[in-house]
Amino acid sequence: MMGVTIKRNVVLRSIVTEQLKEELKEELKRSIDEIDGRLQQIDFRTQPYISQLQKSNIQQAMAVRQQIESEKEKQRNLREALLEQMNQVDELELGEEVIRGTLESEVEVEEGDNLNELLGGQEIVSKDGIVIEIRQRSADEREEAPAIITTSATRTQEQDSGLVVPRS
Repeated sequence: MMGVTIKRNVVLRSIVTEQLKEELKEELKRSIDEIDGRLQQIDFRTQPYISQLQKSNIQQAMAVRQQIESEKEKQRNLREALLEQMNQVDELELGEEVIRGTLESEVEVEEGDNLNELLGGQEIVSKDGIVIEIRQRSADEREEAPAIITTSATRTQEQDSGLVVPRS
């Protein structure tokens, strides 16, 4: 019998504990601090550049200033979203499960296998960093969790910034 290896999602869940709430808050605080630093760097690096550019080409200086302000607004919005996530962490109830993210795993599929079961994926449940359960979901089971808490999305958004800041 011939089989095929395919990828499927594995949902990472965590049981809310005081330790998890503190870890999430600390992670969010670090991300907020990074954004604050990034905003300061934008001002620090671009001020001399714009001043110099205004002397030679006022229209280009205005365009660059607009691009900088747009980037700063994006960073401020990201910061606000992180603050909202921090408020959500405070509202989490001890003992409930939250989705922390997903991973991919490989599974071997052979003739006669139930694809609904195989593609439904697995869930890894942890409590304070310790795996306490591995569950098999069927494809028709809905993922139910009170919250999705992760800052990995913020890291992706940070890297997608199109602003090129000249180095002094």
